[in-house]
Amino acid sequence: MAYTLGIDIGTYETKGVLVDHAGAVVAQAARGHQMLVPRPGWAEHRPEEDWWGDFVFVCQTLLRESGVDPRAVKAVGCSAIGPCMLPVDAMGAPLMNGVLYGVDGRAEAEVCDLTDRIGEDVLIARCGNALTSQSVGPKILWLKRQRPELYAQTAHVLTSTSFLVQRLTGEVVIDRYTAANFAPLYDVQTQGWVDDLAEDILPLERLPRLMWSNEIAGEITGRAAAATGLAPGTPVTAGTIDAAAEALSVGVDRPRDMMMMYGSTIFIILRAAERVADPRIWYAPWLFEGEHASMAGLATSGTLTRWFRDQLARDLDPAEAFRQLATEAAASPPGANGLLLLPYFSGERTPLHDVHAKGAFFGLNLTQTRGDMYRALIEGIAYGTRHVMETFADLGQRPARLRAVGGGTNNRLWLQATSDITGIDQEVCDKTTGASYGDAFLAALAIGAVRRADIAAWNPAAETVAATPDPVYEKGYALFRRLYQQTRDIAVELP
Repeated sequence: MAYTLGIDIGTYETKGVLVDHAGAVVAQAARGHQMLVPRPGWAEHRPEEDWWGDFVFVCQTLLRESGVDPRAVKAVGCSAIGPCMLPVDAMGAPLMNGVLYGVDGRAEAEVCDLTDRIGEDVLIARCGNALTSQSVGPKILWLKRQRPELYAQTAHVLTSTSFLVQRLTGEVVIDRYTAANFAPLYDVQTQGWVDDLAEDILPLERLPRLMWSNEIAGEITGRAAAATGLAPGTPVTAGTIDAAAEALSVGVDRPRDMMMMYGSTIFIILRAAERVADPRIWYAPWLFEGEHASMAGLATSGTLTRWFRDQLARDLDPAEAFRQLATEAAASPPGANGLLLLPYFSGERTPLHDVHAKGAFFGLNLTQTRGDMYRALIEGIAYGTRHVMETFADLGQRPARLRAVGGGTNNRLWLQATSDITGIDQEVCDKTTGASYGDAFLAALAIGAVRRADIAAWNPAAETVAATPDPVYEKGYALFRRLYQQTRDIAVELP
């Protein structure tokens, strides 16, 4: 029997699967970690402990518990949260914690400076995206300005997946889907690195070599084999960002297919027939040459449910807390008894791109319960999701098929509220393993063990969550949009 292995590093958890060439999962493993918030608006991971340490632990666990001979693992695929910014020295050692994706807004000044200098129209035409907290280029400039001693030691700037692939193979590579987030250093027209828009950010030789996600980056080195238990010489793919691997895992492969990932953040990927250029959403070449994707993401979603559990449900067993909170919220009617939540606890990404946006409960009174508050939280995230979906519709990109993925799909109230508030049906696939499953499929694809169409047999649709619109949600959404606008000036003045 032959297998492929997939491991994904998430914001709060690393997951791995061992899969045979028919798509059957023969082993699963996971390990948790924390997102560090050293100051408001920052978000970090420890690359040695949270990225490589988790990869090694999960890999060893999969091999040990499955009893699979490492030589039977024919390829390895990995993904991770992204886009991240990690400077490493000439030996590949991290020089600081990894700076996370758009939830980290430390480079706001650099975003503004570069946008003023280059111009948003030029950025969208050349890079496919306006500069936002999601962009890695401004964060590299922040490193140069604020940590010049570390910048001087930087041999390469990696993202999370690049770091893993380098540890496994010794190769310094990045997939083009991830690289598109390195604006203004990536040109979507030439699909290559450029420095003519901003020569002062970083010499291009310090960026990884560009690849497509279904290409083999290298092979497991002797040192990586000793650490992980994998066989030396095992092929490793270039990898990608977790959301892209998750989209692939549920068959998002045709134009107008959309994935909605219920994770630490809501993240949305639409397989587009052509490049869509608009500052409200993100663009990237898809995982395969000649294809396109449009993306959107909220700043807080699952992170917000975790915050609520940790701060307002300390009386509950953490292992059962989410189940109990969902039960309490289900006893609250649509509209949460007049309670409304703005979910902007880490600013907001698409379509607002506002690092100053703040979270708020509005309409609190003494009759309301924790269940009302948790329902308002779920509905607030769904209102933010509707704002994104309306943006796609404005651009003529309403999905033909939407597939829901991620741990949040276990929360039936959240799934149903999202369908009801957006007015869009969602399909849930048979396997909800997630990005690691997509990584295993990419690995099988890279060595020719499967065809792209085989994902439909690997992971067919299992159910549909049908939209049942409620008039209370129409009123709630209108109030949601007004509340953000009316609190915007106050939010800027808050620390």
